Amino acid sequence: MAASGRQLEARIVDLILERRLTAGEPLPAEPVLSKTLGASRNSIREAVRALHTLGIVELRHGYGTFVGRAPLTAVTPGLLFRTRLAVREDPRALADLVEVRELLELGLIEQVAEHADDQLLRSLDEEVAAMRAGDLPGADRRFHEKLYARITNELATQLIALFWDVYHQVAAELEAPPVDSGQVADSHRRIVDALRAHDAAQARRVLRYHFEDLHERVDRMVEAARARSSA
Repeated sequence: MAASGRQLEARIVDLILERRLTAGEPLPAEPVLSKTLGASRNSIREAVRALHTLGIVELRHGYGTFVGRAPLTAVTPGLLFRTRLAVREDPRALADLVEVRELLELGLIEQVAEHADDQLLRSLDEEVAAMRAGDLPGADRRFHEKLYARITNELATQLIALFWDVYHQVAAELEAPPVDSGQVADSHRRIVDALRAHDAAQARRVLRYHFEDLHERVDRMVEAARARSSA
């Protein structure tokens, strides 16, 4: 019985792992995969295309198929779609996204505080100044990106960026009320001050306060969305 598309995708992934291929290394050519896996070349081609959309393999026209790095950005469309569906049923679903990001960041901030150096602090100062000047949400994203850039847990930092992007796309669709750029800047300034003092406990406290503000912002978005739907 011929393997289904999902089964064939899984077998190609198994082949990559069994042969210990690493990112950037070539996969066997299509005819070889077809013979090895006992599937038609057309089925192999479709499975490879599906894996390409996930970043598991990389297609280089004229050169072949290579092992990809499977960045988490590949799952952004799926998570965004799921969140948009959930928010359509209940706008409070956006708070779930914020909660996951909060748990991730709170778990990492103490490590950041212990190793924050002048270069990082100057870089964060620049983003706080940009926020105060009204560069939102750009400076906000860059701040959190820089904050965790040196963390050795690459999976966690990619997840933080993923949840940040999805949150802001969905928030834009909910017609989020305007925020006070000065208030946002002050919230981030307190984080930098704690890092400058290398006070891990204080950094965690002020980051928690920061997320409390964010949860309140979500509450206001939810109330506004419900008011529009009932009007």
